[in-house]
Amino acid sequence: MSRSIDLNSDLGESFGPWSMGDDAAMLSIVSSANIACGGHASDPETMFETLQLANENGVSVGAHPGYNDREGFGRRVIPMTPIEIGRMVAAQIGALQALAALAGTKVAYVKPHGALGNLAAADRDVARAIVDAVQQVDCGLSILAISGMQLELAARDAGVEVYSEIFADRGYLSNGQLVPRGQDGAMIHDADEAAARLINYLETGLMPVLDGDPIALDAQSICVHGDSAGAVDMARTILARLTDAGVTVSRFIQT
Repeated sequence: MSRSIDLNSDLGESFGPWSMGDDAAMLSIVSSANIACGGHASDPETMFETLQLANENGVSVGAHPGYNDREGFGRRVIPMTPIEIGRMVAAQIGALQALAALAGTKVAYVKPHGALGNLAAADRDVARAIVDAVQQVDCGLSILAISGMQLELAARDAGVEVYSEIFADRGYLSNGQLVPRGQDGAMIHDADEAAARLINYLETGLMPVLDGDPIALDAQSICVHGDSAGAVDMARTILARLTDAGVTVSRFIQT
Protein backbone atom coordinates (compact mmCIF):
# COMPACT_ATOMS: atom_id res chain seq x y z
CA MET A 1 0.00 0.00 0.00
CA SER A 2 1.34 3.44 -0.88
CA ARG A 3 -0.62 6.59 -0.15
CA SER A 4 -0.68 9.64 2.11
CA ILE A 5 -3.33 10.68 4.58
CA ASP A 6 -3.76 13.39 7.19
CA LEU A 7 -4.12 12.50 10.89
CA ASN A 8 -6.13 14.98 12.97
CA SER A 9 -7.17 15.32 16.60
CA ASP A 10 -9.51 17.52 18.66
CA LEU A 11 -7.26 19.52 20.99
CA GLY A 12 -7.12 22.65 23.14
CA GLU A 13 -10.10 21.42 25.14
CA SER A 14 -8.89 22.42 28.60
CA PHE A 15 -10.00 25.64 30.29
CA GLY A 16 -8.94 27.44 33.45
CA PRO A 17 -7.61 24.91 35.98
CA TRP A 18 -9.44 22.03 34.29
CA SER A 19 -7.24 19.88 32.04
CA MET A 20 -8.32 17.65 29.16
CA GLY A 21 -5.94 15.34 27.30
CA ASP A 22 -2.23 15.58 26.54
CA ASP A 23 -2.01 18.15 23.77
CA ALA A 24 1.79 18.29 23.73
CA ALA A 25 2.07 14.55 23.11
CA MET A 26 -0.70 14.51 20.51
CA LEU A 27 0.87 17.40 18.62
CA SER A 28 4.06 15.37 18.23
CA ILE A 29 2.01 12.67 16.43
CA VAL A 30 -0.80 14.25 14.37
CA SER A 31 -0.52 16.44 11.28
CA SER A 32 -3.62 18.60 11.90
CA ALA A 33 -5.17 19.95 15.11
CA ASN A 34 -8.81 20.93 15.56
CA ILE A 35 -8.60 23.54 18.32
CA ALA A 36 -11.57 24.35 20.56
CA CYS A 37 -12.62 28.00 20.27
CA GLY A 38 -14.24 28.77 23.62
CA GLY A 39 -17.65 27.22 23.03
CA HIS A 40 -17.67 23.65 24.30
CA ALA A 41 -14.22 24.14 25.89
CA SER A 42 -11.03 26.26 25.94
CA ASP A 43 -10.18 29.83 26.88
CA PRO A 44 -7.80 32.44 25.42
CA GLU A 45 -4.70 31.09 27.19
CA THR A 46 -5.46 27.49 26.26
CA MET A 47 -6.10 28.46 22.64
CA PHE A 48 -2.88 30.47 22.47
CA GLU A 49 -0.74 27.77 24.05
CA THR A 50 -2.20 25.07 21.78
CA LEU A 51 -1.68 27.22 18.70
CA GLN A 52 1.94 27.83 19.71
CA LEU A 53 2.57 24.12 20.22
CA ALA A 54 0.96 23.30 16.88
CA ASN A 55 3.13 25.89 15.15
CA GLU A 56 6.29 24.53 16.78
CA ASN A 57 5.40 21.02 15.59
CA GLY A 58 4.52 22.07 12.02
CA VAL A 59 0.91 21.01 12.50
CA SER A 60 -1.96 22.57 10.53
CA VAL A 61 -4.58 24.20 12.75
CA GLY A 62 -8.33 24.34 12.37
CA ALA A 63 -11.12 26.02 14.30
CA HIS A 64 -13.26 23.52 16.21
CA PRO A 65 -16.44 25.46 17.04
CA GLY A 66 -19.15 23.84 19.12
CA TYR A 67 -22.25 24.67 21.10
CA ASN A 68 -21.70 27.06 23.99
CA ASP A 69 -22.20 24.20 26.43
CA ARG A 70 -19.18 23.51 28.59
CA GLU A 71 -21.29 21.56 31.07
CA GLY A 72 -22.22 19.10 28.33
CA PHE A 73 -18.87 19.40 26.51
CA GLY A 74 -20.76 20.38 23.37
CA ARG A 75 -22.32 16.94 23.06
CA ARG A 76 -25.91 18.10 23.55
CA VAL A 77 -27.97 19.73 20.79
CA ILE A 78 -28.91 23.24 21.94
CA PRO A 79 -32.07 24.55 20.17
CA MET A 80 -30.92 27.25 17.73
CA THR A 81 -31.92 28.38 14.26
CA PRO A 82 -29.45 27.81 11.43
CA ILE A 83 -28.65 31.53 11.23
CA GLU A 84 -27.95 31.63 14.98
CA ILE A 85 -25.63 28.64 14.55
CA GLY A 86 -23.85 30.48 11.75
CA ARG A 87 -23.24 33.52 13.95
CA MET A 88 -22.01 31.33 16.83
CA VAL A 89 -19.58 29.56 14.51
CA ALA A 90 -18.36 32.87 13.06
CA ALA A 91 -17.66 34.28 16.53
CA GLN A 92 -15.64 31.25 17.55
CA ILE A 93 -13.63 31.17 14.32
CA GLY A 94 -12.81 34.86 14.79
CA ALA A 95 -11.60 34.27 18.33
CA LEU A 96 -9.20 31.54 17.24
CA GLN A 97 -7.96 33.57 14.27
CA ALA A 98 -7.10 36.49 16.55
CA LEU A 99 -5.07 34.29 18.88
CA ALA A 100 -3.45 32.51 15.94
CA ALA A 101 -2.14 35.89 14.78
CA LEU A 102 -0.54 36.37 18.19
CA ALA A 103 0.90 32.85 18.08
CA GLY A 104 2.48 33.40 14.67
CA THR A 105 0.31 30.95 12.74
CA LYS A 106 -2.93 30.90 10.74
CA VAL A 107 -6.19 28.99 10.96
CA ALA A 108 -6.48 26.84 7.84
CA TYR A 109 -9.86 25.14 8.18
CA VAL A 110 -13.03 24.65 10.23
CA LYS A 111 -14.40 21.42 11.71
CA PRO A 112 -17.59 21.57 13.83
CA HIS A 113 -17.41 19.78 17.15
CA GLY A 114 -19.56 17.11 18.78
CA ALA A 115 -23.32 17.53 18.60
CA LEU A 116 -22.94 20.47 16.22
CA GLY A 117 -20.82 18.38 13.87
CA ASN A 118 -23.32 15.53 13.95
CA LEU A 119 -26.22 17.93 13.29
CA ALA A 120 -24.34 19.53 10.39
CA ALA A 121 -23.78 16.04 8.99
CA ALA A 122 -27.51 15.31 8.98
CA ASP A 123 -29.24 18.70 8.51
CA ARG A 124 -28.76 20.44 5.17
CA ASP A 125 -29.91 23.86 6.45
CA VAL A 126 -27.44 23.78 9.35
CA ALA A 127 -24.69 22.62 7.01
CA ARG A 128 -25.39 25.52 4.63
CA ALA A 129 -25.45 28.02 7.50
CA ILE A 130 -22.02 26.86 8.67
CA VAL A 131 -20.58 26.96 5.15
CA ASP A 132 -22.00 30.47 4.60
CA ALA A 133 -20.54 31.67 7.91
CA VAL A 134 -17.11 30.23 7.08
CA GLN A 135 -17.13 31.91 3.67
CA GLN A 136 -18.12 35.27 5.09
CA VAL A 137 -15.52 35.19 7.85
CA ASP A 138 -12.66 34.09 5.57
CA CYS A 139 -13.13 32.69 2.06
CA GLY A 140 -9.67 31.11 2.32
CA LEU A 141 -10.74 28.67 5.01
CA SER A 142 -11.31 25.01 4.14
CA ILE A 143 -13.83 22.73 5.83
CA LEU A 144 -13.11 19.34 7.39
CA ALA A 145 -16.31 17.28 7.30
CA ILE A 146 -17.56 13.79 8.08
CA SER A 147 -17.23 11.79 4.87
CA GLY A 148 -20.31 11.71 2.66
CA MET A 149 -22.55 13.80 4.92
CA GLN A 150 -24.45 17.07 4.43
CA LEU A 151 -21.66 19.44 5.50
CA GLU A 152 -19.33 17.95 2.93
CA LEU A 153 -22.00 18.20 0.22
CA ALA A 154 -22.93 21.79 1.15
CA ALA A 155 -19.29 22.86 1.02
CA ARG A 156 -18.81 21.26 -2.40
CA ASP A 157 -21.97 22.92 -3.72
CA ALA A 158 -20.68 26.30 -2.52
CA GLY A 159 -17.27 25.80 -4.10
CA VAL A 160 -15.51 25.72 -0.73
CA GLU A 161 -12.45 23.51 -0.42
CA VAL A 162 -13.50 20.55 1.68
CA TYR A 163 -11.61 17.58 3.13
CA SER A 164 -13.42 14.42 4.16
CA GLU A 165 -12.59 12.55 7.34
CA ILE A 166 -13.15 9.16 8.88
CA PHE A 167 -12.88 8.35 12.58
CA ALA A 168 -10.35 5.93 13.98
CA ASP A 169 -12.13 5.44 17.29
CA ARG A 170 -15.84 5.76 16.46
CA GLY A 171 -18.38 3.23 15.23
CA TYR A 172 -20.45 3.85 12.10
CA LEU A 173 -24.04 3.30 11.02
CA SER A 174 -25.10 2.26 7.52
CA ASN A 175 -26.27 5.82 6.71
CA GLY A 176 -22.69 7.05 7.21
CA GLN A 177 -23.39 8.73 10.53
CA LEU A 178 -21.53 7.96 13.73
CA VAL A 179 -23.06 5.68 16.34
CA PRO A 180 -24.43 8.02 19.05
CA ARG A 181 -22.28 8.18 22.15
CA GLY A 182 -23.68 6.05 24.95
CA GLN A 183 -24.78 3.28 22.61
CA ASP A 184 -22.92 0.00 22.32
CA GLY A 185 -20.27 0.18 19.61
CA ALA A 186 -20.01 3.98 19.64
CA MET A 187 -16.37 3.99 20.72
CA ILE A 188 -13.41 1.82 19.76
CA HIS A 189 -10.99 1.67 22.69
CA ASP A 190 -8.56 -0.98 21.43
CA ALA A 191 -5.76 0.68 19.46
CA ASP A 192 -4.87 -2.45 17.50
CA GLU A 193 -8.50 -2.95 16.50
CA ALA A 194 -8.76 0.67 15.39
CA ALA A 195 -5.53 0.44 13.37
CA ALA A 196 -6.57 -2.81 11.68
CA ARG A 197 -9.92 -1.28 10.71
CA LEU A 198 -8.19 1.77 9.21
CA ILE A 199 -5.73 -0.31 7.18
CA ASN A 200 -8.57 -2.44 5.86
CA TYR A 201 -10.45 0.73 4.93
CA LEU A 202 -7.43 2.14 3.09
CA GLU A 203 -7.09 -1.13 1.16
CA THR A 204 -10.79 -1.48 0.26
CA GLY A 205 -12.45 1.93 0.64
CA LEU A 206 -15.10 0.24 2.79
CA MET A 207 -15.97 1.04 6.41
CA PRO A 208 -17.60 -1.60 8.67
CA VAL A 209 -20.92 -0.55 10.22
CA LEU A 210 -23.02 -1.88 13.07
CA ASP A 211 -26.27 -2.32 11.16
CA GLY A 212 -25.42 -3.68 7.74
CA ASP A 213 -22.80 -4.28 5.10
CA PRO A 214 -19.67 -2.10 4.95
CA ILE A 215 -20.17 1.25 3.24
CA ALA A 216 -17.94 3.12 0.78
CA LEU A 217 -16.40 6.31 2.15
CA ASP A 218 -13.85 8.75 0.76
CA ALA A 219 -11.38 10.35 3.14
CA GLN A 220 -8.29 12.53 3.14
CA SER A 221 -8.01 12.64 6.93
CA ILE A 222 -8.35 10.35 9.95
CA CYS A 223 -9.53 11.66 13.33
CA VAL A 224 -8.31 10.35 16.69
CA HIS A 225 -10.15 12.01 19.57
CA GLY A 226 -7.77 13.74 21.96
CA ASP A 227 -10.14 13.48 24.94
CA SER A 228 -10.54 9.70 24.87
CA ALA A 229 -8.88 7.53 27.49
CA GLY A 230 -5.61 6.29 26.05
CA ALA A 231 -5.79 8.78 23.17
CA VAL A 232 -2.03 9.23 22.89
CA ASP A 233 -1.37 5.50 22.85
CA MET A 234 -4.13 5.10 20.27
CA ALA A 235 -2.60 7.78 18.04
CA ARG A 236 0.93 6.36 18.38
CA THR A 237 -0.24 2.84 17.53
CA ILE A 238 -2.20 4.05 14.52
CA LEU A 239 0.75 6.10 13.25
CA ALA A 240 3.11 3.14 13.66
CA ARG A 241 0.74 0.67 11.99
CA LEU A 242 0.02 3.02 9.10
CA THR A 243 3.74 3.62 8.58
CA ASP A 244 4.41 -0.13 8.62
CA ALA A 245 1.70 -0.54 5.97
CA GLY A 246 3.40 2.00 3.70
CA VAL A 247 1.02 4.88 4.45
CA THR A 248 2.57 8.31 4.92
CA VAL A 249 0.93 10.61 7.44
CA SER A 250 1.24 14.18 6.18
CA ARG A 251 -0.87 17.29 6.46
CA PHE A 252 -3.16 17.89 3.51
CA ILE A 253 -4.67 21.10 4.84
CA GLN A 254 -2.13 23.87 4.29
CA THR A 255 -2.22 27.35 5.78
